[in-house]
Amino acid sequence: MAEYRLEMRGVSKSFPGVKALDSVNLKVRPGTVHALMGENGAGKSTLMKCLFGIYHMDEGEVYVDGEKVDIHNPDEALRKGLAMVHQELQPVPARSIAENMYLGRYPVKKFGPLQVIDHKTMNAEAEKWLKNVKMTFDPKRQLGRLSISQMQQIEIAKAVSQEARLIILDEPTSSLTDNEVEALFKIVRDLKARGVSFVFISHKMAELRQISDDITIMRDGTYVGTWSMQKDNAAYDYIDDNGIVKAMVGRELTNVYPELDNQPGEVLMEVKNFTSIHSDSFKDCSFKLRKGEILGFGGLVGAQRTELMEAIFGMRHITSGEVILNGKKINIKRPQDAINNGIGMITEDRRGTGILGCLSIADNVSIASLNKYLEAGIKLNLKKIEQLVADNVKKLSIKTPSSKTWISSLSGGNQQKVIISRWLANNPDVLIMDEPTRGIDVGAKYEIYQIMIQLAKQGKGIIMISSEMPELIGVSNRIMVMCNGKITGEVSGEEATQENIMQYATRF
Repeated sequence: MAEYRLEMRGVSKSFPGVKALDSVNLKVRPGTVHALMGENGAGKSTLMKCLFGIYHMDEGEVYVDGEKVDIHNPDEALRKGLAMVHQELQPVPARSIAENMYLGRYPVKKFGPLQVIDHKTMNAEAEKWLKNVKMTFDPKRQLGRLSISQMQQIEIAKAVSQEARLIILDEPTSSLTDNEVEALFKIVRDLKARGVSFVFISHKMAELRQISDDITIMRDGTYVGTWSMQKDNAAYDYIDDNGIVKAMVGRELTNVYPELDNQPGEVLMEVKNFTSIHSDSFKDCSFKLRKGEILGFGGLVGAQRTELMEAIFGMRHITSGEVILNGKKINIKRPQDAINNGIGMITEDRRGTGILGCLSIADNVSIASLNKYLEAGIKLNLKKIEQLVADNVKKLSIKTPSSKTWISSLSGGNQQKVIISRWLANNPDVLIMDEPTRGIDVGAKYEIYQIMIQLAKQGKGIIMISSEMPELIGVSNRIMVMCNGKITGEVSGEEATQENIMQYATRF
């Protein structure tokens, strides 16, 4: 057996105006989980795209089980035993589990010159591979009826059915509950015991510490080093959490959260008796947001926090409820009404409802504030828009060769910064931020926390939904907790502990 399942040597890749990868190395041992970490824009996704032939690398070599390979497209990568479960899943929800597993490689039956899909064989094969990874799904079941975590499990079963020897998991736990994460890890450990290797891309150090054997860290498109994640692993030197952060950002982060030195003032917005038109959603929710306050919203997945905020922003219908902003009742029937009244919202689903993937960074930053740059009501002042975009790119340290670059080509963290820039440009009084740091590295998180605190110091009201309790406690002045569609508690100061939040979050 070769010493390494995968070896990438001296991989370099340049795009116009930027060198994305500069002599990067990656070595993955057989039957191990290898973490790949780095700040957003460090080059992790670019490296994987070079491996899968999506990008053609300028320099470098790839070896699989000791054999040098040339991979020109994802289909060739699959034939070499490589598979990838992407962070942003792209399922065909209206089709069955089996059809999704065998998409592009359906077994067929011939009737003379005609070929038709052999559903019986496909369903039998899909059932076999699902059982192989201890999944009990009916292969004929419609995929769209599954949860995100279950869809990810199907993607892993698909990779196994292709007899993949190396599976790349790109931010697989970003949308999962703790129980779903443990179910995923159980599958990973089982496959690892059978000799399958994994590259695990994530920003969650606690999870990586739990599942990973080795770790490679990248910074600004370069290879920093490879270490062991387990003390009893003699393959590499051991690295602790502080060492990981220092290697990622090039410096030590003495504090995970900035000093919360904003001073909440008088009531800015009051939400009264919000009730959804759907009986299984939020009910009779009331709360107040003060000027200069960061108000956290905690709760378990399914607590209806997002649904409540989307209703306040005009994205969902209600049977009762009112919003009072600056002492005046406002009528919000659609998002444009909320925007016109000085309310902005950064949605949880960055790809689905956040970015405009087919447009440039400049378009994405300015889209919500174009009315401010109209001359004579008919012509856009492009020079002012360019200056607005340039200021925000600099302020938020967005890594991009140009403001005209398509936003879809940026890393997830830089996409999130662009969305934040969009609302900074619109200068709202209230900014709702739903999971604003999901899929973002520790350095970028700190920068976003600083932006939130600076906005609060300017008198803005910030509402932050987060599933990470340490983040809620570290960045919020007060925390509202929801459970089963109702606001069940409020904590602040010394009462804001994980134990107290969890008690309110499970108060059915």
